[in-house]
Amino acid sequence: MAPTVENIRAPRTTFRKPSAEDGAQVWDLIRACKPLDENSMYCNLLQCDHFRDTCILVELEGEIAGWVSAYVPPTDPDTVFVWQVAVHERARGIGLGRRMLDALLARPETRGTRRLQTTITSDNEASWALFRSFADKRGGTLTAEPHFEEEDHFDGHHATENMVTIEFAAEARKAA
Repeated sequence: MAPTVENIRAPRTTFRKPSAEDGAQVWDLIRACKPLDENSMYCNLLQCDHFRDTCILVELEGEIAGWVSAYVPPTDPDTVFVWQVAVHERARGIGLGRRMLDALLARPETRGTRRLQTTITSDNEASWALFRSFADKRGGTLTAEPHFEEEDHFDGHHATENMVTIEFAAEARKAA
């Protein structure tokens, strides 16, 4: 049967703030989304509880399918720092990562920010593609430089994390 408006049903997608009760499911999602670093379940619980205003949880047909953990650094209120973006494999290819970042910047808690930062290892092609695309769509300027270095900070046990900064033009940020 050919697709028609009548027989195509878009999946129900819900964007919301997480709650402490979501911590274990967020931990499971991150574990399923390689190459993301796994934190303790307790860390994800704290993110869902203490940082809920700057985190995004997405449900697809009632099941957790996406997650953004972020915060506004206390010493830099012009910046929102994105810790992790996780999209379950069943939800990939529909622009969910970018939509979650858009939702994050639309929150009242991030409206005063002028830049977005994150760290990405050189080999994480999916993250580079997401943040380059996001910068382009938002009219932002993306720069990157080594930040937490493999030998200096990780004692050789983790690849260098590059600090990626997206500066938004004032007009582009207001339009968000």
